Amino acid sequence: MAGVDLHEAEPGLLAWLAAGFHGSMGYMASHGLKRARPAELVPGTLRVITARMDYLPRALPEGWQAVAFDRLRQPGEAVVSMYAHGRDYHKVLRPRLQKLADRLAAEIGPFGHRAFTDSAPVLEVELAQRSGLGWRGKHTLALGREAGSMFFLGEIYVDLPLPLTEPVGAHCGQCEACISACPTGAILAPYRLDARRCISYLTIEHDGPIPAELRAAMGNRIYGCDDCQLVCPWNKFAQRSSLPDFDAREAVASARLLTLWQWDEAAFLHHTEGSAIRRIGIARWRRNLAVALGNAWRETGDEAVAQALAAARDGADALLREHIDWALAQRSV
Repeated sequence: MAGVDLHEAEPGLLAWLAAGFHGSMGYMASHGLKRARPAELVPGTLRVITARMDYLPRALPEGWQAVAFDRLRQPGEAVVSMYAHGRDYHKVLRPRLQKLADRLAAEIGPFGHRAFTDSAPVLEVELAQRSGLGWRGKHTLALGREAGSMFFLGEIYVDLPLPLTEPVGAHCGQCEACISACPTGAILAPYRLDARRCISYLTIEHDGPIPAELRAAMGNRIYGCDDCQLVCPWNKFAQRSSLPDFDAREAVASARLLTLWQWDEAAFLHHTEGSAIRRIGIARWRRNLAVALGNAWRETGDEAVAQALAAARDGADALLREHIDWALAQRSV
């Protein structure tokens, strides 16, 4: 349970926005300080109930971090961030938060509330830290001693003066493994992330051309990036989900790049139904794939990759064609 006085977080938020680290995520700036002022977002809010939901698939093997790193070393394999291997978390967590609010109302009577899951201007990690769910890691994600960072956050804004819970202290110590592991150097310093360099931002939020100087570092990552979490020592305590919703869908979790490149829009919509991946649309999906295939072409010299890229060039729009041309040029780099 967190309070609503987040004024201490406001200078950091304003400095991050002023530096332009939010990139093309204009909504981050347009909402301004409302993100740090829960009672302005939902008038009457007195407390914020925070919750986490673990998302590692139930069948994930021991040593899953090593397995994930091995896949990153296979240029022909497609790598999708683990949180997107299963069902869209918005469709899973938010209804459960509402169910929790309904149960509270059944116990104490009607009260004002709104539930959020990455769906409104909310300082999720700040609230999670203040309510004792964890602390902010140097990669800026929430970390818990018993859960690592492989979980989603959700909140219920309530108009009840419920008792606050104690925050927990940070336990990163001198470790900076996440900073060193970032492929594009997006973590500039502890707790300072330039989203414009982050592969998760580039492959999901950014809708224009991916900066050429960052494409090689993307490797075979086509949707998101887990590197800073894979190296985090605390993720040896990450929990498997108990829900089948987050079981891995093999069509995206274990696919090869060339297989995904063959999808048309109908196949994309079919295989991403109910998935968070669908929100980026086929255009960004193929842009991301073109970059990954260019990296695979450079690394392997597999003629099948070059042929697949070249075959798609004439029918591509300007954005995709530029990325295909970059990809085809990689073998000569």
